Amino acid sequence: MQHRSPVVIAGCGDLGTEAGLRFAALGHPVTGLRRRAELVPSPITGRSVDLRREVPSIDADTVVVVVAFAAGSRDVDEYRATYVDGLRNVLDGIDASGASPRVIVVSSTAVYDVEDGSEVTEETPARAGTPTAGVLLEAEALLRDRAPGAVLVRLSGIYGPGRERLIDQLRSGQARLSSGTSPHTNRIHRDDAAAALVHLAGIDDPAPTYLGTDDEPVRLDDVLTFLADELGVERPPAAEPEGRQAGGDKRLSNALLRSTGWEPHYPTFREGYRAVLAGEGTRHP
Repeated sequence: MQHRSPVVIAGCGDLGTEAGLRFAALGHPVTGLRRRAELVPSPITGRSVDLRREVPSIDADTVVVVVAFAAGSRDVDEYRATYVDGLRNVLDGIDASGASPRVIVVSSTAVYDVEDGSEVTEETPARAGTPTAGVLLEAEALLRDRAPGAVLVRLSGIYGPGRERLIDQLRSGQARLSSGTSPHTNRIHRDDAAAALVHLAGIDDPAPTYLGTDDEPVRLDDVLTFLADELGVERPPAAEPEGRQAGGDKRLSNALLRSTGWEPHYPTFREGYRAVLAGEGTRHP
């Protein structure tokens, strides 16, 4: 991929913006599509478009399109408008442009309904256990039908600047440890997720699907106690879980993504959260 080749980021929110800035730093002209173009930072060129309802204009010489949507809520209709309708509109825009870019689409490891703590790879069957995960599978099926050569990147829980839910829970005293053995959770720092998207845009013969996650699946209680110690607050008390554990219990493998030459800058939650607590990185709108 030549340095001056144009790149489009469809969904230029936090993750998309970080990926766009990295493409720009490599010398690519980058266009960021979002509802409010004024929120797109320079040197990315913002274009105002509501991808849930509008087909975007894609320049004919575009070589990479990254689709990085984020729904405004967990409402199923909002999910479908964002991930399914939005993707359809982007693909329609690509078709109308005459461009033949590499298409990289962000999805989620929530599509794996695994509860027994077993290892999950790209070969694990994706069976959604929630209505919103079912919508993500709808979007993935649309992608495979319309753009069979596209690269799908299923990301685990993204954290980083501005994504500090666990930290906020600990500071407010709302966090709770499990009364038994806590489930495994999987994370990836926003910067590493963005770097993976840029990396996959430039490799030869990518696989159809990659899991984007760091090196260490970890029990949620271990993350909470680590953060409590780093923050200098009391470790949270134990409490009975309320209903089904969000995210299930699975251990995600990043072996396939690593085999392409990608390496996380923050290999575990420890390095990543220490950077967050030190105020490193930029929070994007």
